[in-house]
Amino acid sequence: MAAQRQYEELARQLSAIGAVKRGLGRGLPHDCPAGSAAVLILLDRHGAMRMSRLAELLAVDTSVTSRHVAHVAEKEWIVRDPDPADKRSRILRLTPDGKAKVDELSELSIRTLTHYLHDWTDDEVVQLSTLLARLRDSFGDCRAASARLPHSPHDVQTTSETTRTPA
Repeated sequence: MAAQRQYEELARQLSAIGAVKRGLGRGLPHDCPAGSAAVLILLDRHGAMRMSRLAELLAVDTSVTSRHVAHVAEKEWIVRDPDPADKRSRILRLTPDGKAKVDELSELSIRTLTHYLHDWTDDEVVQLSTLLARLRDSFGDCRAASARLPHSPHDVQTTSETTRTPA
């Protein structure tokens, strides 16, 4: 297990990851902001799905997902077909124009990463990818109720207090 100072440094580095995300975002086309790009990429990766599943994958509220979906639907990059299992729901699917936009986004991401990581070796890029995937897997589904953070030492309860986490 890593020492306290190593976790502190990791926390500092992770808090700075926003700069990396903004750098990648600067490479996006003006007509496709990051939220819209995420919708298209997830539909390409996972196939057609309901809005509720997309919200889960995006790890955002359904209302936020709805705004992103409205934007990509307006651009005709997706269609919202009735769900045969539940006519009240819609199944989101990429259109051919949406697939073309995903391909464009992929090319832009590769160019941006190539620009910023030009002095990295192939092995370093693979190592970073592997470690980031492992980090994500370690966190699992962070939205699940069972994924609550452990209590801080200041929150220690006496034996007479309940140890249940409120819903």
